[in-house]
Order: sequence, then structure tokens, then C-alpha cells
Amino acid sequence: MTEKWMFINSGPQTGSYNMAMDDALLELHSKGKIPPVVRFYEWNPATLSIGYFQKAAEAVDLDQVKDMGLGFVRRPTGGRAVLHDRELTYSIIISESHPDMPETVTEAYRVISAGLLEGFRNLGLRAELAVPSTPEERNSLKNPKSAVCFDAPSWYELVVEGRKAAGSAQTRQKGVILQHGAIPVSLDLDKLVSVFHFPTEDHRRRMKEKLEKKAVSIEELSGCRVGMDEVTKAFRNGFEKALGVELFHAEPDQEVSELVRRFEEEKYSNDSWNLKK
Repeated sequence: MTEKWMFINSGPQTGSYNMAMDDALLELHSKGKIPPVVRFYEWNPATLSIGYFQKAAEAVDLDQVKDMGLGFVRRPTGGRAVLHDRELTYSIIISESHPDMPETVTEAYRVISAGLLEGFRNLGLRAELAVPSTPEERNSLKNPKSAVCFDAPSWYELVVEGRKAAGSAQTRQKGVILQHGAIPVSLDLDKLVSVFHFPTEDHRRRMKEKLEKKAVSIEELSGCRVGMDEVTKAFRNGFEKALGVELFHAEPDQEVSELVRRFEEEKYSNDSWNLKK
């Protein structure tokens, strides 16, 4: 019998709401109140998120973020900074003890990223899972040279034609895996590099040139405008196929909504969380 997982499509939301919702779903799943979840969401306004371990003032230009009218939030997951603009973001919430989830973080990435792989294939794109092949590549994952997420793929992230097409991060809390990640539908590299600190403008220009070679969006690969509904359908079907589950649509109930409001107030809209490092 096919296992049924909850599917939530939150649409465009603020950064604080998006992180609070992921946190709330993790909390409720840890208590056995909801089944595993696949959630899709977008960002309004465009938002810069930083990884849990990053130092905010060192990682990004906070004045520029404010001047551009961008949102800003710290994720509960690790990894580097991501500018969430025109993209589909996914999150997976599932117990560590689930029989289909490997114990190691890297192998859990592989299982979950298979859903992304199928999503890209549903869009007619030939994606593959990145596996760093040399000691130098593996070491670079431990010691990244920049604060920018999309300048290099990590283990089992999605690449198309050698360029990173999705970036993911994972945390494990209360016996639950939370993995979420960005799938760019289009990329504005000028906007992206403008929110990071660089020693000189020449360094900024070189980072943009590097990103042009290392990162890619769905629309660049497709060569045409792609609607969010089409992207959502492709990846929803991709996760169902790869994970071997049936996704049933659900709307957040009162308990979820109240928990989201609490987490927003206590953490994700609060400078004591977002700027704490």
C-alpha cells in the first residue's frame, strides 16, 4: 500500500513565515501529529537567507539588503547564503527513523534529491546528482571560498550541463529531518552579487563571471519563459515517483497557523535570531 504524505503549497510568503512554517511542521511531525510533509513555497519580497552558522554582518551587506527592499532571515539549516527571488523552494519533513531514510546526512540527501532529479526530467532537462570526485573537490565543500551558495555544488545536489541547478540544506532536530532547498526558475546575477561583501569591485565582477559558469536556472536551460504552475507540477510528480509516495493536498489548520505565528515572533522576524552571530 502506497504511503501517504502531506503536500502543502504555501505560495509567496515572507522569509520569516517560510522558515517558521518549516519549523512548525517539524515540531508537529516530531510529536506524531502529522505525517511526513512535502512543502513548496515562494518568497515575497525576494529574500536573502543565511545559513544557521554564518555570521550575518560578515556574510552579506546588510545595508544593501535593506536599501534594495529585500527580506532577510536566518535559516535553521546550515549552508551558505541564498538570494531567493524567482524560484520554487521545497522542504521535506520526515522522521529520522523512517525506514526509507538512511542514517547519514549525505545518503539522506541522495534519497531526497532523487525527487529533484525526477522533477527536472519532467521538465525535459537532463539533470544529474553531483558527486565530488577528487580530494580537492571534497575538501572545498568543508572550506567554501565564498559566502554564496550557488558558486559550487555539494554532495548529491542537482547539476545540469555541469552547472548547479538547485541548492539544498539539512538539519536534524527532535528526531526529524528537515531538508529544504532552492530551485531557481530565473537568476538575476547582478542582484545576487550586489548583496555580498567583496574586497573590490573587480572581485565582485569575477564572482559574477564565475556564477555564470557555475549556476543555471530552469528558464536558461529551457530557453523560454516557464510558469510556476508547470514547475510545481513537475516537482510534485517528481517527489511522488522518487519517494514512492502519494501526496495529498492539505491547508495549514489552526494549530499549525498558531505555531507559525509563535515561531515568527520568537525567532524568524526577530533580530536576536537573524543577527545573533
